[in-house]
Amino acid sequence: MPWFVKIEEGKVDKSTFDLHVPAHKAYVRELIAKGHKARSGYWAQFGGGMLLFEAASMAKAEAIVADDPLVKNGCVNYQLYEWKIVVE
Repeated sequence: MPWFVKIEEGKVDKSTFDLHVPAHKAYVRELIAKGHKARSGYWAQFGGGMLLFEAASMAKAEAIVADDPLVKNGCVNYQLYEWKIVVE
């Protein structure tokens, strides 16, 4: 399956963002359970992060990202890319 990466930048204050972090963590755990090999994290510098996951197509990846609580609740701006692995 192809890999995808969502690069995100926070657009709300930290207290609002933090309200949705538990739901985001549960969402990532669900992606892992469904076989998407998801990983999520944030930059050491304040203000953004990344979600890496497998999906069958860009359309499926877009649907997966649309279900992210951070996206659904307007906490982040993001870009979604298909990631081509060169070396494994």
